[in-house]
Amino acid sequence: MDHETPSLEVPRKVLSVIFHLLPILSFKFHVKKCRCWNCREDAKFLDPFILLDEFTVSSPAGFPDHPHKGFEAITYMLEGAFATQDFNGHKSILKAGDVQWLNTGRGIIHSEMSAAEGQNKALQLWINLSSEHKMLEPRSMEVESRDVARVEKGDFNVAVIVGESHGVRSAVDTVTPIMFLDFTLKPGAQVRQGVPRSWNAFAYVLEGEGVFGHPSAPPATEFQAVLLGDGDGVEVWNHSSEKSLRFLLIGGLPVGEPVVHRGPFVMNTEAEVEEAIQDFRNNRNGFQRRS
Repeated sequence: MDHETPSLEVPRKVLSVIFHLLPILSFKFHVKKCRCWNCREDAKFLDPFILLDEFTVSSPAGFPDHPHKGFEAITYMLEGAFATQDFNGHKSILKAGDVQWLNTGRGIIHSEMSAAEGQNKALQLWINLSSEHKMLEPRSMEVESRDVARVEKGDFNVAVIVGESHGVRSAVDTVTPIMFLDFTLKPGAQVRQGVPRSWNAFAYVLEGEGVFGHPSAPPATEFQAVLLGDGDGVEVWNHSSEKSLRFLLIGGLPVGEPVVHRGPFVMNTEAEVEEAIQDFRNNRNGFQRRS
């Protein structure tokens, strides 16, 4: 391996595999959701992440105006396109491979609607903000697919959505430090990726079948999330002789604060969530621009 490939003193092992990416069906959209992770017994190993959605929306449906508060979101388009708009006047069209970072901060109202015929597919990751950052002014930015940082090796490649991999860094910096990496391993390939010891981390398999943490570990398959234990990085193997493996590696610095997640609001207490709901209804404390 070359000098940009990390040597791992303590490779992370698999703690558990999260199987419940269950589909939620509604009018013309289909969502697979890692539900409210702060409700899980192993929530401390998933901090600062709130949930991961993989959703497919058929034109002309989508998600009309709705509020958010208290977290960051990374939207990663896989197929088709979405038109996004918020009450700050920010508009964008996200196409396949594009990335949007949104800091919902003290409150924002936005929409995400289909912008292409057929199926429009994306991933969205919610990242908790610490209490000191929950009242930041909302902000967003986009990175087109052609500008996404990438690592191209002989037997694997990485799209660096957030963070750093093999000496290449993303243009996106989140308030809560994280990494969001999209790996593709050719048949028979192996890869190592460093992850700070103080961070939590998990992998989510998009295509194929991968082995994480130890070459003899049971493989994880599509739509499964692999929760990783302590260590300074992770090793991954694609034992298939025919199919590529595509997975996301996501890690982040734990916030270490109580989480109350109700619908579009992520706060520290029930009282704060109730206050956010009342603020939204009454156009105040971050939602003044709603009217």
